Amino acid sequence: MALTIRLRQQGRNNRPFYRLVLTDVRNPRDGKYVEALGWYNPFESELEKSLSLDTARIQHWLNLGALISERAQSLVEKVEPAIIRAQTQKAVALRAKANEKKKARKKAAA
Repeated sequence: MALTIRLRQQGRNNRPFYRLVLTDVRNPRDGKYVEALGWYNPFESELEKSLSLDTARIQHWLNLGALISERAQSLVEKVEPAIIRAQTQKAVALRAKANEKKKARKKAAA
């Protein structure tokens, strides 16, 4: 089961309100979810009133391999940029390791 952290739309017409949730990739946008990780209200002007995230749980799920959507990533980056920075560094390290492995295979074949 592939899990993703994404926004779930709530609210009324012309006044959307979003929840940041952990859900299965196959579930619909407003379908069931595993865990609520925060909320976002785009109509509030102050950041403290417009956004509330449980960064510890977000970090926990990302460490377990959950994916994060682009919109959710930008919101998390506003509150806790270290989480996104760590994810980016992990991805860069994986790519570097793969490149080293590829170079070693080429060298052994030659």
